Amino acid sequence: MPTSQSGAARPTPDRVTPDKLLHTRTGTEVSPEDMVLATGRDLTPRNLEWARRKLAEEGPSAIEKLLP
Repeated sequence: MPTSQSGAARPTPDRVTPDKLLHTRTGTEVSPEDMVLATGRDLTPRNLEWARRKLAEEGPSAIEKLLP
């Protein structure tokens, strides 16, 4: 017995996100705000400080660990 729902819509080519838009590195700087927002947290002083430390330790590629 199939596990998918018969009424479930399948993505159409015009609704699929192109691969070039799925990558997080755009050649721009990664800010502490970017890091905090990538985790889904609020922009608080504590979270921004965490992000600054993370960027200092791991560099801009730290955001790659947070996003798919």
